[in-house]
Amino acid sequence: MPITPFSKQQLLPQEEKLEIARHKSELFIGIPKETSYQERRICLTPDAVSSLVNHGHRVMLESGAGESSSYSDKEYSDAGAEVTQDPKKVFSCPMILKVEPLTMSEIEMVNQGTIVISAIQLKTRKKEYFTALAKKKITALAFEFIKDEDGSYPAVKSLSEIAGTASVLIAAELMINQQVGKGLLFGNITGVPPTEVVIIGSGTVAEFAAKTAIGLGANVKVFDNSITKLRRLQNNLSQRIFTSTIQQKSLLKALRRCDVAIGAMKGEDRTPVVVSETMVEHMKRGAVIVDVCIDTGGCFETSEITTHEKPTFVKNNIIHYCVPNIPSRYSKTASLSISNILSPYLIQIAEDGGLESAIRCNRGLKNGVYFYHGILTNKAIGDWFDLPNSDINLIVF
Repeated sequence: MPITPFSKQQLLPQEEKLEIARHKSELFIGIPKETSYQERRICLTPDAVSSLVNHGHRVMLESGAGESSSYSDKEYSDAGAEVTQDPKKVFSCPMILKVEPLTMSEIEMVNQGTIVISAIQLKTRKKEYFTALAKKKITALAFEFIKDEDGSYPAVKSLSEIAGTASVLIAAELMINQQVGKGLLFGNITGVPPTEVVIIGSGTVAEFAAKTAIGLGANVKVFDNSITKLRRLQNNLSQRIFTSTIQQKSLLKALRRCDVAIGAMKGEDRTPVVVSETMVEHMKRGAVIVDVCIDTGGCFETSEITTHEKPTFVKNNIIHYCVPNIPSRYSKTASLSISNILSPYLIQIAEDGGLESAIRCNRGLKNGVYFYHGILTNKAIGDWFDLPNSDINLIVF
């Protein structure tokens, strides 16, 4: 009898196992009006709404939600959105899109098991926010945690690009200030010494601040304690600039000469105070400080939080600009940026057959989930607020 490597059972015809096709799901998205102080952005532009509607999805918008971003109700209506005056109708949608996190009263309005996609702004959250989400069995995704294919955080990066570019444009405005400012034009005019700019930090905010300042003809000096980050910044710029690690003597020397100082350093928890009040006192009268990292404490000792309505104050004869939410000042640009990031994800979620399937297929999207059917799935939040949490990879595989 011939020897065969197969058993009799294996030689019999077998059932063919085919992959089950994923069924597309239809999304019903609610976009409420932002109620948080100074929040002027919206998650989806009319063009993005039009794209979603053409893919067979429904979008319900609270009347006036896009006005502060210069988008009218008519533009959304023409794009196919259902516009309503009733916020309860919007919050009853199975998926809610918001820039700011839900307030406690808004959580009350949402249905059990709703999917919420918004920012989380961990530094301003309280424990009650998470217990309320758990009670409603909500699945929540945070913009800040969603990762791209290359491991970067696209929403954080986009808003950092805006903040970096804006910090230089804001400084250019403030330098004209007749009362305290020096009446200087930001740039490099023939025969006039160029504007001196000091940037503390070397991340995305610093990179775009440096690009904008260089584009206007300024002399730029960047300080950071990471040589790797400084090297990457140099490589991303069109020219070589002065870079240095943060040493008291060289930083003070640069600050004494500069016209503009930009704080663009992010810490894991609180931003370290790099520039003391004494160092600020040594700066030129009428110089400008723009502390972009004020939302995590600020890296200038003299910084104090300001608002879009009253953005500046003068301390030690130096103009300070310390508004925590700079991208909201450029609400239309910021809305376009957020919309460009979110709309492809929303279409992908529907193509994959809903959020549950999508987070199985997309690791970056899974990283954005911090609440899954009322279960906290983010260890950092759990440790911060002393809440029980589970690894999402043990729940969704």
